Formats: sequence, structure tokens, C-alpha cells
Amino acid sequence: MAIPEMIEWTRRIGYKPSDFNKLNIIHVTGTKGKGSTCAFTQSILSQYSNKINKIGLYTSPHLKSVRERIRINGQPIAEELFTKYFFEVWDNLSSTESNASKFPQMDKGMKPAYFKYLTLLSFHVFVKEGVDTAIYEVGVGGEYDSTNIIESPTVTGVTALGIDHTFMLGNTIDEIAWNKGGIYKHGSKAFSVNQPIDALKVLQNRALEKDEILTIIDESLAKDYELGISGDFQRQNAALAIALTNEHLKKLNVEIDEFKTIKGLKETFWPGRCQTIKKNNITYYIDGAHTKESVDASSNWYKSITFDKHPQTRVLLFNQQTRDATALVSRLYNQINPIKFDHVIFTTNVTWSSGNYSVDLISINTSKDAVDKLQVQTELSNEWNKLDSNSKRYVLHDIESSINLIESLSAKYGEIEVFVCGSLHLVGGFLVVLDGDKN
Repeated sequence: MAIPEMIEWTRRIGYKPSDFNKLNIIHVTGTKGKGSTCAFTQSILSQYSNKINKIGLYTSPHLKSVRERIRINGQPIAEELFTKYFFEVWDNLSSTESNASKFPQMDKGMKPAYFKYLTLLSFHVFVKEGVDTAIYEVGVGGEYDSTNIIESPTVTGVTALGIDHTFMLGNTIDEIAWNKGGIYKHGSKAFSVNQPIDALKVLQNRALEKDEILTIIDESLAKDYELGISGDFQRQNAALAIALTNEHLKKLNVEIDEFKTIKGLKETFWPGRCQTIKKNNITYYIDGAHTKESVDASSNWYKSITFDKHPQTRVLLFNQQTRDATALVSRLYNQINPIKFDHVIFTTNVTWSSGNYSVDLISINTSKDAVDKLQVQTELSNEWNKLDSNSKRYVLHDIESSINLIESLSAKYGEIEVFVCGSLHLVGGFLVVLDGDKN
């Protein structure tokens, strides 16, 4: 019922899916690299501002503010616009009702869940603001994702696949590939990066179901270009973005200019992904890696840019509240070896030492009781002790206290490096505290 429900929600705010065809949508899914691929795509297309006036970008999750999810020309929409359109959608849903026999769970005044609501809002914003190209990142999966009411995308792409969201997508790579391949559409070229052989076969079949031939994009397509997002693994995402933008431009009858591609890739910025921030004597290396595959990639990135450096002290700041956290931190330890951390901090995703979250960073997917008891963090600390008993370990309640500890270590030891990873929620809160933005 996921897609029929989403179509019904769409009707209740005054649209039908075909109304969104004029947005010229690029649809992207995958397990890792979706956001980076969308960012590369947006940055390349922004170089064609004389041909493409407004580019919409819908991604998830956000790092600091929910408005980051809905961008126009690279910028989160203004608070005033967000508020205006949010309540237009809200009021439309409040004043309409659904056929009770077809949708018994959608009573008058009912609202869809968080992600579905924001997806509805994004469509509404982009239509009202006259967006003429939109890039949509799938939330989870593809086949049943709320973004998949898109009927006629200009092009579709699948980034690297891995095991994630198994409770929704299945436990095997081919089950996950089947779900992701649900975004392929008749009349829209189907792209994918290289995948495990079983996943590729599934994606090929999913494309054939829509009378399309799957095109595999090799990362060599981006091998000669400078990328604005660090990390060798980003070449795969950049290559897919090149393929997506080239096909999109062809659909719009816009001549492709390689110099614009080069400039777009170089100027891409995507916070929280392979990001380096220098603050006084502290260098922070930040990545929101939260799956086994992305932790591998993130660890290799950190190792590649810091291996030859010899800071006074290395610090790891880590949390993962909802997945198999101990397996993830063990994977990180093995992947990052032989680099050792002198201090390892395990924190919750609570933003401030007062116990408050930044309002845009509240998550309903974690147990408050487990957070209050530092249950996961204690388990992580015990696991790390088995891996490396020489590291000094800390279990802290919040991100602000963690940064205060890091700053005190810097005052004591001088130059230090900090690797921050394990969760986009952690990274988002970390960036909020680092900016000192209690609003």
C-alpha cells in the first residue's frame, strides 16, 4: 500500500504524480554514496545556469537543519518559505479526506509520517518555486519508497549496494538490489555503478522489466578529475553523477560541456562526508559512515590522508545507536589498523550537556532509556578494550561534553587529530556544537 497511499496523499494536497514530470527529475538510490552522487550531480548542473534556471535537490537525512533536505540552487530553502509551504501542505491535508473503503487508515485530518510528509513538501515547494530540474535521493530502498511516485524521470541511477535496512529491504544483496531497482522506469535510462555479480543480475532484470538496458558506469569515467569531496571511493559516485548529468542534459537538448563537468566536480561540497575542519590545534576528520561498507571506505580515507602524519595525540569520537554498533566499531578498528588512537570517546547523539537536542536533531528511532543509561556506549567501550587496551576510553553523555574533552586534550598535548564517524546524527550534532549554534 506504500505507493497507493503516497499517491492518495499527493491527491489530497492538490496534485497527481504526472504533475511532477515538468520538474525533470533525476532519481538516485543505493546503499552508500547517494547523497554525494546527488551533490556532484547538482554541482555539475549548476554550471548550466543559463539553460537550467532552478535546480531542486531533495536528500536525507539532514545534518543540522531539516531545511537542508529541500534545496534550490544548492541552498536550503529559507525559513520563511519552509514555514509557508509546510502549512500549505498541512492545511490541505487537514481539510481533505480519503475514500474510507480504499484507505481506512487515512481519516480526515490525518497526516503522513515524517519522511512522507517531507517528500510531499518537497514536491509542493519545487512546483510552486518553478524548479525546472530536480534531483531526488531515495529515502530507503526504492520500490516502495515515497519518492517512487515519480513517473517519468529523465534518468535513474543506483550507487554502491550493501547490507542495510534489512528489516525493510531483505537480508541478502539480491533482495536489496530488487528493491533498489524499483526506481527504474520505462523511457528513462537505467544506470548503476559496479556491483556484486548477484546484485548486478537483479538490477539488469529490473531494468529489463521496464524495457531498459542497464548501463554499468565504471569509476574510470571520473579518474582524471579533481573532486570537491575527499576520498578515493568518491570517484565511483562522481562517475555516476557524470553519466546522470550527461543523459539529463541530452533529454533537455542542452549541449554537454566537459569544462562545466570539471568545474562542477571540483566545486562540489557536501558537509559531513570526508570533511576536514581545522580549529586551533585540532584537526577534525569527519564522515557520517554508518554501514560496514561505508566504515571501510571512511577508514581508508582517514588512513590515506593521515598515515604519514605524526600528531601528538589521535582521538576517535564514535557512536552508532541503532545498528550492530559493536560489530561496526570492530570493523573500523581492523580497517584502520595500524593507526592507533590514544583516546577513544563513545558518546550518545544528545547534542548539549544540558541533555537537550538541537531541535532538528531529535530522533524517535532510539531508546531514551538506553541513551540515559549509556548502554550502547558502555558496550562499545568494552568492545574497544578487547581490541586495544592501550587506548584511554571515555563514555560520555553528550556531544558538547565530548568536544570539551577534546579541547582539554589539545590544551594538554598540543596538535591533535580527531576522527569523527559512526553516524550522520553524531556528525550533525557535532557540527552544530562546533559552530556553537544553540538555536
